[in-house]
Amino acid sequence: MITIKSTISAKIAEILKTINADAAIEAETVREMLEYPPDEKMGDLALPCFKLSKLLRMAPVKIAATIAESFEADCVERAEALNGYFNIYLSGAYLAGKVVGEVAEKGEKYGAPTEMGQGKTVVLDYSSPNVAKPFHIGHLGTTVIGHSLKKLHEFAGYKCVGINYLGDWGTQFGKLIVAYHKWGNAEAIEAGGVDALVELYVKINNAINDDPALADEARAEFRKLEDGDEENIKLWRWFVDISLAEYQKTYKQLGIEFDSYKGESFYTDKMPAQVQKLRDMGLLKIDDGASIVDLEPYGMTPCLILKRDGSTLYPTRDIAAAVYRKETYDFDKMIYVTSAGQSLHFAQWFKVVELMGYEWFDKLVHVPYGTVSINGEKLATRTGNVILLRDLFAESIAKVESIMKEKNPDLPDMDKVSEAVGVGAIVFYYLSNNRIRDINFMMEDALSFEGNTGPYVQYTYARTCSVLAKSPELDMNAELSVTTADETALLKTLSRFEEVVREAIAAYEPSIVTRYILDVAGAYNRFYHNCSILGAENEQIRNTRLALTRAAQTVLGNAFGLICLAKTEKI
Repeated sequence: MITIKSTISAKIAEILKTINADAAIEAETVREMLEYPPDEKMGDLALPCFKLSKLLRMAPVKIAATIAESFEADCVERAEALNGYFNIYLSGAYLAGKVVGEVAEKGEKYGAPTEMGQGKTVVLDYSSPNVAKPFHIGHLGTTVIGHSLKKLHEFAGYKCVGINYLGDWGTQFGKLIVAYHKWGNAEAIEAGGVDALVELYVKINNAINDDPALADEARAEFRKLEDGDEENIKLWRWFVDISLAEYQKTYKQLGIEFDSYKGESFYTDKMPAQVQKLRDMGLLKIDDGASIVDLEPYGMTPCLILKRDGSTLYPTRDIAAAVYRKETYDFDKMIYVTSAGQSLHFAQWFKVVELMGYEWFDKLVHVPYGTVSINGEKLATRTGNVILLRDLFAESIAKVESIMKEKNPDLPDMDKVSEAVGVGAIVFYYLSNNRIRDINFMMEDALSFEGNTGPYVQYTYARTCSVLAKSPELDMNAELSVTTADETALLKTLSRFEEVVREAIAAYEPSIVTRYILDVAGAYNRFYHNCSILGAENEQIRNTRLALTRAAQTVLGNAFGLICLAKTEKI
């Protein structure tokens, strides 16, 4: 569609020059003004002429009529002026030759704007669970949004580095060490894994409520850890290894791999240099014993760099990490995917990086997302009010498998298909929402197999595979014959893929891809139900419809890969 829009825009720009050459309205300006009408009866594309009126010194109705009088293009079946709009109806025959041919030629690269990221590097910081805590539904957002953004940028030609910035440092480890000495034992921890660590964490927090002195013990143990106490370092590493083993199971189900697992602890020896730089530049101020950077001139509260006791905080570690990553990867963009509740934190330390004179400060991007609640209740690991992702996935997989056994008991690899569809149902449900929206997670909605769901689009993909498996050999060199509105509608939808990818990258918004997948699935299913494919009236029409099916299969598969959704050839 981008190429088609450019062709149309260039022809319109030439006509506009005949109205007023001095206005100098370029084709790119016209292309940006083209829009998709809300009703297909108003055309496939439309140019609202109202913004041109002042430039051309002509009424919008007259501008539209003037364009319509002399406009011609091979890609346009007809065009008309209506109430100040120039409405364009695309040619199905042209789309068939253009879209089907391009999809066949580019295959897995169809829709990929590879020139966007050529020679550029993007570092993405996402998922990043806190060690010794469960991987629950609250982690789903940063994990699947972050990985989707990585896949989108890779698709657009960027070199991507995915970093799992593990929360493997902080006073919670002092609490765990105290709890382990009081109530834990090695055999129970090894057997229970991260669940056993969570039990200790909940227990120590409850105990602190009754005996606040335990909080002082926890701080003392963490200080020993920071000072390199051998026993505490050994326990800490053990907690980290146990947690990572558990997290890897979830990442495997989601098909996610990271390039780096350098957590907060990695930067402990890199923070002093940045603190000293702040001090040397006169940016650090002492406020009630703590070291801060005053951000009041920029409309923000102070950024806390060191506590009264000299210990570091999240901004200190994030600044040190950003400097290390710039030096290591020389990124063109550094993306952080965290909850919207951390927006002020990122705005503060981004500003501090700028004040420190790092010229790449404007390459730092925070991508926030909304909170997840369960039936309106916030999640909290210290109280145990969580839904673990492994349990959620297991329930979804079990439901899928029960449906499979009823509808298709002889399905090969039923366990693998059930896992792909069950996990996909959860991921698709989450990514169907605009990322900034708060989500009240309702199990019944997430696991529904009707309507705009993951199982629906995966079944649509399987349907394309089934049609092609039953078909005679497809001749991609044969002339195509588009004879119905449903065929043309499918072609128009497929042609939009690259635009969708560009829009999703620009907005850091995977749900744009998810909604597009629903559009493709809907267009293909209407085509499938209304147009006989294998039983078409002649060989040319059958071959055309098989080619459309192959194109839909390719586009769905490419789009699935951008949102962590598995391709399912049989369901």
